Amino acid sequence: MTTQDDEFAKKLTTYLDRGASDLKAGTAYRLQQIRADVMARLADPSRVTHLRTATASASGGSRTFGGDRPFYAQLRFWLGILMIAAGAYGYQQWQAYQQVKEFEELDAQILSSDLPIDAYLDRGFQNWIKTGFGE
Repeated sequence: MTTQDDEFAKKLTTYLDRGASDLKAGTAYRLQQIRADVMARLADPSRVTHLRTATASASGGSRTFGGDRPFYAQLRFWLGILMIAAGAYGYQQWQAYQQVKEFEELDAQILSSDLPIDAYLDRGFQNWIKTGFGE
């Protein structure tokens, strides 16, 4: 180890010791047993593959996010995602429908106005519509 590694190790052990002083006696005892088990496994290279089992038991059997989540939790997650996607799609469709409805109303107002048919065929009227109704 280099001097930087030694300094880092000293700082790390100081923080770990400070955090370990707040642990309950039972928790500290379980961690001590697990540490001894892991150290024994590290001494025997054929048992290193079982290190994962020992560290998993150190968490106290609690489940983490990932592959070991129960199926119903995964199902709820994907149903939630599906509901959000369906809501977003429905909102987009509703907006498109509202826009089409507004265009229909505008077309109906233009066509039901009192202008003669010749006004619609006039080139100046078409240019006036294209420029934004004379604005």
